[in-house]
Amino acid sequence: MSIEIRKVTVLGTGVLGSQIAFQSAFRGFDVTGYDIDDAALTAARGRFDQLAATYRDQVPGAGDGKAEATAAGIALSSDLGAAVSDADLVIEAVPEVLAIKQATYEQLGKLAPERTIFATNSSTLLPSAIKDFTGRPDRFLALHFANMVWHFNTAEIMGTPDTDPAVYQAVVDFATAIGMVPIELHKEKAGYVLNSLLVPLLDAAMHLAEGGYAEPEAVDKTWRIGTGAPAGPFQILDIIGLTTPYNILSNGDATSQRIAKWLKDNYIDQGKLGLATGEGFYKYTA
Repeated sequence: MSIEIRKVTVLGTGVLGSQIAFQSAFRGFDVTGYDIDDAALTAARGRFDQLAATYRDQVPGAGDGKAEATAAGIALSSDLGAAVSDADLVIEAVPEVLAIKQATYEQLGKLAPERTIFATNSSTLLPSAIKDFTGRPDRFLALHFANMVWHFNTAEIMGTPDTDPAVYQAVVDFATAIGMVPIELHKEKAGYVLNSLLVPLLDAAMHLAEGGYAEPEAVDKTWRIGTGAPAGPFQILDIIGLTTPYNILSNGDATSQRIAKWLKDNYIDQGKLGLATGEGFYKYTA
């Protein structure tokens, strides 16, 4: 028996969570975005409006008011129970801190209907580290999106040994339905495919800059010239946003924590969070 997904709730309306919500709504799904308070939801509404403008300019079929209608049609709530009360699929995009994710799922498992599938968008954590907190390990897996989902449209899908194969297939089908290219992993791997390749590059770049070996611009130039890539690692970091790598590095070893402090002191504390705020390693104009 196939599993139908029509109603989707996205937990966390930050840079990537808002994109997941918008893309799902753009492709015809009934979408609710959840965040912790009214201030976060106001910021989310602003992101949806920005995404509407981006889609109108860059995505085929987004003209004639469709992008604006998509933004307006996404429901928002700071009440977790209400947000998930009739969800077929909950996609979790809360901060990349294991304890926060575990606590979120402990609440979520008590509030969502039994049929609801839970999917974590975690970029580095294994779903097995979370599954026992969900109350439904057979209906839980990882669904990882890349930033700028309308352009970099992969969706990496990774279950645990407990994930029901029918649930896995339902999420593969959902990813296809919202215009993603499903990348199916056969077993758990921290970082999936994309970040297994990308994170070592970004870490090496930050080590070079934090250690005073080269400026970010020089690192990026070297990578672009040497590989033919369209963007260097610090340009990629600005697209991702500096908060996510900071959270990851802060929970790492001594070297990682030193680089996290460098990020915080020189960029995050200065309001330089990346492309979304107009400045990170580079300055951006609207």
